[in-house]
Amino acid sequence: MGLPLVLLLLLLLPALLPARCCEPPAGSAGAVRALSARLLGLAGDPARDPDPAVYLALRLAREHHPRLEQRYLERLQDAFQHPYGRSLQGYGRSRWDAERSMSMEEPPHTGRLALYLLGLQATCPPLSPHRSLVTWLKYYLEEEWTGSQQRGHPITSYYQYGLGVLALCVHRKRVRDQVVRQLLTAQHHRRLGHGDNTVDTEAVVALAFTCLERRRLVGTELAAKLRLAAHEASRNMAKAQGPDGVIGNIYSTPWALQVFLATGECQTEPAFGQAMAALLENLEAFGTAATMAQVLPVLHGHSYLDIASWHCGEEPDTLTPLDMEPLPEVPGNKMVQLVVECPLPWCYDLQLYDRLVPVPAAASLLDVLRAAAVLDPREFRFHTQDTPQGPFLTQVLGLEARQEKRNYWQILSAPNTPLQMGIAEYRPPDGATLILRLSEW
Repeated sequence: MGLPLVLLLLLLLPALLPARCCEPPAGSAGAVRALSARLLGLAGDPARDPDPAVYLALRLAREHHPRLEQRYLERLQDAFQHPYGRSLQGYGRSRWDAERSMSMEEPPHTGRLALYLLGLQATCPPLSPHRSLVTWLKYYLEEEWTGSQQRGHPITSYYQYGLGVLALCVHRKRVRDQVVRQLLTAQHHRRLGHGDNTVDTEAVVALAFTCLERRRLVGTELAAKLRLAAHEASRNMAKAQGPDGVIGNIYSTPWALQVFLATGECQTEPAFGQAMAALLENLEAFGTAATMAQVLPVLHGHSYLDIASWHCGEEPDTLTPLDMEPLPEVPGNKMVQLVVECPLPWCYDLQLYDRLVPVPAAASLLDVLRAAAVLDPREFRFHTQDTPQGPFLTQVLGLEARQEKRNYWQILSAPNTPLQMGIAEYRPPDGATLILRLSEW
């Protein structure tokens, strides 16, 4: 009888600890502040579309620029007012369903709306969302749940599904138990994603589980299952850590750290300190607004779950925007070998494309793909999907990576080194050989 009691106490202990229990090393404050200032500079650019994840990162920082943050919030409010300003009944739910059934090009914006609701809660004082916003998000989650029942996966992704549950929980809004149990089932059967994306998704889901359990928005039996699942996710994060301290890849590592922070395990899990050190050593990898927004909360010692208990106090008006320096002009051109591979069981021929692609010397991998599409419009074509981490490769040569088939497009530097950066950030050197390989997860 003693062992189960001890186990229960161990599981409950992190929930009793303060949410903000771990801080980055003191010597990193200058670099973190500079990154916050760079993000503030990007947020002040009116040519950029407002992003709720950017606003969240600014709100979770130690230092602030209230006037710029307020201006950015107003831009977000303007952006979300048009599509979500009316109720579902006013918009015509049946019409929306009919339009979506005719074309799946406009799936639910579950993740983006969820981040916006989180941002409203992080405002001081917190802004109560208009009822229609909550209704729309609940509707999106029902659509995601229906998709997972009919197709075996949500319409968008379990990542967005988890963000939606987390946002409603932070606002103390209940969702049906079946919607939550679907996430539990997906985690238990390892259906949350592929490769490094599994870390991102499992982390978001673990944050949602921890929130639901702590805010007592589910029954006792389900809460116990959610608590165990969140701790299992935390163990999975530690197991996924490489010798360099990175968990999954450099961009999924901040999500893993959010789990350690939210569960309180940042105090006892060695992987936390090692991963934090890896982030601080690779801050140059976070060069876009989206990636900066992803890493800054944990560099300030916060997870998204902290928003649920956000206390407004006097905020230091001490952060000054720092303009981004443009990338230096690199003269000349370079040659990149682009290879597309599709092994069995999806294709009979392993190598489907092999071409030397000339591009400017400063070109990213995304630029290489675009150049190949111009050179060989009949032979090479590709599609990407926008994600919080930047464009994600979803289709090459007409072959689409599909969640239900458990495959994805893996990007390798020859002969077999997985890419650790996004296709828009990675700049291959002259003479590099890059392989796009349809792989199973």
